[in-house]
Amino acid sequence: MISRSTIDRVFEAARVEEVVGEFVQLKKAGSNFKGLSPFTDEKSPSFMVSPVKQIWKDFSTGKGGNAISFLMEHEHYTYPEAIKWLANKYNIEIEETEQTNQEKELVNERESMFVVSDFAKDFFHNTMLKTNQGKAIGLSYFKERGFRDETIEKFDLGYCLDEWDHFTNAAIAKGYQLKYLESTGLTIVKDNKQFDRFKGRVIFPIHSMSGRTLGFGGRILTNDKKAAKYLNSPESDIYHKGKVLYGIFQAKKEIAKQDNCFLVEGYTDVISFHQSGIENVVASSGTALTPDQIRLISRLTKNITVLFDGDAAGIRASIRGIDLILEQGMNVKVVQFPNGEDPDSFAKSHSDSELQAFLETAAQDFINFKVSLLLEDTQNDPVKKAGLIRDIVASISKIPDAIQREVYVQECARIMEISERILFSELAQLLSKNNTEESKKYQAEKKTFEVVKRQDIQLKEIDQLEILEREIIKLLLLYGNEEVDFMDEIIHIDENGKEIKTPKKYKNSVSTEIYLQLHDDEIHFTNSVFQEIYNEIIFQLNNFQKLELDQLINHINPTISSTVTSILMDEEKYQLSQWERKNIFVTETKEVLMKAVTDAIYNIRRILIDKLLKEKSIKEKEYSNDEIEEIMNYNSLRIRLSEKLNRVV
Repeated sequence: MISRSTIDRVFEAARVEEVVGEFVQLKKAGSNFKGLSPFTDEKSPSFMVSPVKQIWKDFSTGKGGNAISFLMEHEHYTYPEAIKWLANKYNIEIEETEQTNQEKELVNERESMFVVSDFAKDFFHNTMLKTNQGKAIGLSYFKERGFRDETIEKFDLGYCLDEWDHFTNAAIAKGYQLKYLESTGLTIVKDNKQFDRFKGRVIFPIHSMSGRTLGFGGRILTNDKKAAKYLNSPESDIYHKGKVLYGIFQAKKEIAKQDNCFLVEGYTDVISFHQSGIENVVASSGTALTPDQIRLISRLTKNITVLFDGDAAGIRASIRGIDLILEQGMNVKVVQFPNGEDPDSFAKSHSDSELQAFLETAAQDFINFKVSLLLEDTQNDPVKKAGLIRDIVASISKIPDAIQREVYVQECARIMEISERILFSELAQLLSKNNTEESKKYQAEKKTFEVVKRQDIQLKEIDQLEILEREIIKLLLLYGNEEVDFMDEIIHIDENGKEIKTPKKYKNSVSTEIYLQLHDDEIHFTNSVFQEIYNEIIFQLNNFQKLELDQLINHINPTISSTVTSILMDEEKYQLSQWERKNIFVTETKEVLMKAVTDAIYNIRRILIDKLLKEKSIKEKEYSNDEIEEIMNYNSLRIRLSEKLNRVV
């Protein structure tokens, strides 16, 4: 585990504008930088970086955070991977926390396997490009497949010489230990002899999402019927075929950008699509699709398009994967290529625009796909047709989201010309068998429209409070440490019974003023995230007498970090529109800070009083004198607050 001191040094050294600048072209905009969003296609900049606050915000997607979160969003690194990337960039030595000897040995074993795999990747690639046999056999094979030089480089394609131990001997000569060559599956050790596993095969390195070499796939180029056409690395401590996807490293940015992932079967399908300009594609490498592989995609998108070739038998064998995708809460579409075609051959025989158009027009939801695939088998047989309907409803039952389930039931009823009521009954039975709690939840979701309607009204009231709560958090974050001259009124009654208001001026920090005002009225935030942020701010003020934004921006809770970043960057948004050039001048909150703070507090009091009076007004009962007096006092306070806010009651 990376030590806390290393993480702290990384945060101290990392400059968000330098990190983001490696991936996004930034231009100066006042005290900030702006650029085109790296997460969407856009022509006008909506991406902002603040060097002062050390945060970034993408206004087109709502994403934001610090240097770490940018790497996690853009490069799809895990937190430790992002820390290590930054440590390497800023030449910071990574310290690990104290580990047991067994833990250290395990880490060293895995790291040694990664090192050996990286060496093998480079060795096979260079063998193909720089040896006569490699160029004549390996490189010519890829060229015959139509792969360009830049594509070969992009996927680190290679070749292992058709010699028993050429690679193994070269690796040992370079100082790599045989036990790691064996544990990664690169070398087969048998009866004190050693052989290259991928002898005479072209090589497809398999990468992790962060780009580390996990294993290899090798294709034989001879007609040896005793040898497998494709051979993969065996399972190891670093390679688990059910947990990796071929091409995920090269495709991850485009998958996130397009918000869709094309899923194919083979290595060459992936490579041909990339060469045709479609880069959001991965392969299960011939293995049956697993939940772990689907979850890997779900880190990037919730939408999967499964591409099948024209072999109907192969499709039927793979159709179970669709149910797995649905179970993981993903949206799935299906594209079937014409008979005799697969993604690789279709991409080679059609132009880039033709391929793109085909994928868009041929995509269909899984219900239509199953119906088109299986309906012909029913041959107007009612029993078989009923079985097909049950099969489709069984797939629908895998979907976790109730709204999606209902939409698909309606679609199934329309296509199969059957009553929705019957399908919902069948669905309820399946849910009941699978999960009693899910069934109860499903029944609860079938409440009347009136209940939903009342909830909508209630949500609108909460949203009004959230707007004000967000404003208070914003004032605390941006100006919490600022000293401001506040005004108050001292009210007393003279001898004639007339109310006299005497203004009183006093100085306070914004954070102290807000805390005292909210504390006096015992006001709590309705938004739980805002309440957590407020608690953190008050904790800092009580312990350090000032607000440290870094601790909130880099908070361990990503929801807090993201929310704080979003609020902090609200003030910078107008810079993207360059309003000054259009003679539109914005009054900065700092210039009217006293009014902004008092208005925010008065407004939240006003909303809470309105809510309380509304609750009292719907009670059907006789009010006591005390209750009548209390209501009158609240109304009086409401009028006074409205006067202060210059509002009409």
